[in-house]
Amino acid sequence: MAYKLAFKNTILFLLFTMVSCGNCKKSTQTSESSIPTTDNAMKNEENKTQNKDSQTKGILTGAENSSVYIPMLKDKKIGIVTNQTGILSNKKHLVDFLIEQKINLQKIYAPEHGFRGTADAGEHIVDGKDSKTGLPIISLYGSNKKPKPEQLTGIDIIVFDLQDVGARFYTYISSLHYVMEACAENNIKLIVLDRPNPNGNIIDGPVLEKEFNSFVGMHPIPVLHGMTIGEYAKMINGEKWLKNGIHCKLEVVPCKNYTHNMSYDLPVKPSPNLPNSQAINLYASLCFFEGTNVSVGRGTEKQFQIYGSPFITNNKFTFTPTPNIGAKDPLWNGKLCYGEDLTKIEKVKQLELKWLIKAYKENSETKNVFFNDFFTKLAGTKKLQQQIETGIPEKDIRKTWETDLKAFKEIREKYLIYK
Repeated sequence: MAYKLAFKNTILFLLFTMVSCGNCKKSTQTSESSIPTTDNAMKNEENKTQNKDSQTKGILTGAENSSVYIPMLKDKKIGIVTNQTGILSNKKHLVDFLIEQKINLQKIYAPEHGFRGTADAGEHIVDGKDSKTGLPIISLYGSNKKPKPEQLTGIDIIVFDLQDVGARFYTYISSLHYVMEACAENNIKLIVLDRPNPNGNIIDGPVLEKEFNSFVGMHPIPVLHGMTIGEYAKMINGEKWLKNGIHCKLEVVPCKNYTHNMSYDLPVKPSPNLPNSQAINLYASLCFFEGTNVSVGRGTEKQFQIYGSPFITNNKFTFTPTPNIGAKDPLWNGKLCYGEDLTKIEKVKQLELKWLIKAYKENSETKNVFFNDFFTKLAGTKKLQQQIETGIPEKDIRKTWETDLKAFKEIREKYLIYK
């Protein structure tokens, strides 16, 4: 009898323990730091992927909105500012489509990285001729960032179709500024074919101070501006940022079925060192390393998804940069670098400083050679370097941006095309 009672009590205890642990597990999984079961994780990832795919497929770029702009181009002499990102959903390039539509294309104007988008960042691009169409290509980089009057002779309309990534120092918006200015000075209409911003719901970072104006930061905006390139063009005009406050005759052909809160995966690389959506999402946060002695993975297959240097030796992750497309002579070429692999982390929803601060603290080389002069141009202010050097916590650094960000958001609101 005692044996049966003991056995019964044992069974009851085990059942109670199982129920209690089940409740504990359920409670734990409701927290932000919980790890879901494998099946649930797979289902969640599948749902995320399906949602992203459905959103991306449902969006039509300005280039797809051809019924709006083709009538404007008929019987006109057209120049086009574009590169490898100027494609339609059927993978056909806009240049080829316009020729099929009997549009009189005269010239191609190419930004940083060239018409085919294969040149290194900062590499000098020479003028040339497109082998497929025979059209002349004029480089808008190096010493010729702004089209000269003679390069616009005979042009009635300029079409602008470039895929931006929403960061102040991504130079396609600087090219936009100079093209708008040249069009305004030469009485040429500009048609911007809008494309979604893959970081379109993030507005963050220090606002550029005017004394630090450069080609990697021309306007008083935060690092992440949360606008499409069409909205940004409207802001350049509206805020009178062109030389002498001149006004460009601007027409923006909008995207369809797009809002800023939608995810958007680019169909092609916007530049050689942004190979995928993870790199594009991390670009603004990691690009600050371009003004330091830390590599962002140029010369690897994980550009802007990893960081490291020979002087952060307490990290287990390592990589060795070697020359490749888009990085003929990468930082720390052939040197073993220690750092972090960010390829699998969740998408960031703000400008992150934690990796920059961590690398500065862990760098074994003399601290006074961690930063270089380019860092201030990227930051758009001297304050950020000073804040990091004096050990101010990230949350306190972020507080110093709040007033300027609020003012920018109020200005931005005036030029939004999409919710």
